[in-house]
Amino acid sequence: MSSFKERDVQKRFGVLLAGKIVGVAAVFAFIAGFAFFFETAAGASPGQAAMKASNLISPINTMWVLVAAFLVFFMQAGFMALEAGFARSRESVNIMMECIFDTCLCGILYYAIGFAFQFGGPAALIGTKYFFLHDAPATYDYAGVFDTKVAFLAFFLFQFAFADTASTITSGAMVGRTSFKGDILYSLGVSGFIYPIFAHWVWGPGGWLNSGTMGWFDPLVKEGVIFRDFAGSTVVHTVGAMLALMGALALGPRLGRKFSRDGGGPTAPHDLNIAAIGAVILWFGWYGFNPGSTLSAMDFVGIGRVATNTTLAACAGGLVAVFFVYPRSKKWDVGMAINGFLGGLVAVTAPCYWVGPTGAIIIGAVAGIIVPLVVDLLEHLRIDDPIGAVAVHGGCGIWGTLSIGLFASGYGLPGPDGADSSVAIKGLFHGGGTDQLLAQGIGSLSAIVVVGLVGGILMFSIAKLPGSFNLRIAANDELEGLDLAEHGLPAYHMEFGQGFAYSTYTGKPFDAPADDPVPVVGQDADGHTETEKV
Repeated sequence: MSSFKERDVQKRFGVLLAGKIVGVAAVFAFIAGFAFFFETAAGASPGQAAMKASNLISPINTMWVLVAAFLVFFMQAGFMALEAGFARSRESVNIMMECIFDTCLCGILYYAIGFAFQFGGPAALIGTKYFFLHDAPATYDYAGVFDTKVAFLAFFLFQFAFADTASTITSGAMVGRTSFKGDILYSLGVSGFIYPIFAHWVWGPGGWLNSGTMGWFDPLVKEGVIFRDFAGSTVVHTVGAMLALMGALALGPRLGRKFSRDGGGPTAPHDLNIAAIGAVILWFGWYGFNPGSTLSAMDFVGIGRVATNTTLAACAGGLVAVFFVYPRSKKWDVGMAINGFLGGLVAVTAPCYWVGPTGAIIIGAVAGIIVPLVVDLLEHLRIDDPIGAVAVHGGCGIWGTLSIGLFASGYGLPGPDGADSSVAIKGLFHGGGTDQLLAQGIGSLSAIVVVGLVGGILMFSIAKLPGSFNLRIAANDELEGLDLAEHGLPAYHMEFGQGFAYSTYTGKPFDAPADDPVPVVGQDADGHTETEKV
């Protein structure tokens, strides 16, 4: 047994101890080096951490706005299917072409002049910069006026999708008798001028309805109370509906259309399956329309509230509409279910950020009653609206706008960094008095009067143009069907036998003019009739 006093033992111990000390030092040196080269947020100074968090806000908000823009754009597929399903079979191709062409035209017009009119700098009536997107900054904001911290072109894309929606709504009441050249002409006016200029009043920086002063109406409104429209019950839906109404009036009813007071009724849809699918696509797209209007992913609480309110209002609208009309026919009406939940969606679009879930259900339920009542009113007035655009987007858009003045429960505003609680928006039923309700009435009335007047001038002027530029297609072409007369082919091509080039049919010829007998010219193997006029 060796003793520690022996020199060899002491020497070996010294070598081992030195090795351990060097090993421990190497470990600490490695840790220090790793921290130096791969410093984490925990090792950063508070100032550095805050700077990095701030730098993430614009990318996150931009991604959120882009996703919402894609959802809103996808609503075009819903509109196409909804309108085609509710319309007659012989005008389905025309609806597809109108929606596609209007989207393309709106995109170019919005790039050239529409965005500039709507968001081109602080002004009371109309924007004056960013024509052709020139001089665009990295992010769209006006300090103290309009701050989004969203990439400029992402903001442009989101707003283009809204403009496109307003243009598509317009076509809904004009189905089946509008010439394609007439459609192009009114679309130029709607997408290029009417929609963006009115939208500037509400959403653009310095717009007279959102800037804290309401011009002639200042004596009526409490200081600091302004018109509110979170996602467009007025800006998109009421504007689109008033243009649609003016178009329907300028066109007159479709040939052979008999109204209820004359012993007839609404023309039956040719394909409710595709109409229902289109409507549900619209519901899905609304999750971009409403939640996306926060323009901020940082306001996650507000986004959740908006999405929930959107859902509940749609559910209430669909249920109430079905039960409201059931006593008339003792049938469960899928068409009314569709327009009922769409009405609920339209109505909650303006107040969705400022109301609670119960308020959203009430708003949607009232919309479910408004839709059939407005349909009845138009039928009584002999106004032909094949899709129900005026009832859904007009009646419910007005109601939803006014509902902010009743049900707003004290929420503030969305902001780029999160919710801004410095402003509390309250309606009559939550202790806010009638001030907000009055502001809402002024904004809604402005849309009805101004857009109705300008849209009426536009539509009736085009209706006076000669030849193929007239708003309405020639009578013979209308009877033949817009698909063949304007586009050269039908939506449904089926071979029956020699001598038959095409067929568009249903089990019975319900989509022919009521007092224009449809000559039967053939049958298929299942006994379906082929007609010359479909």
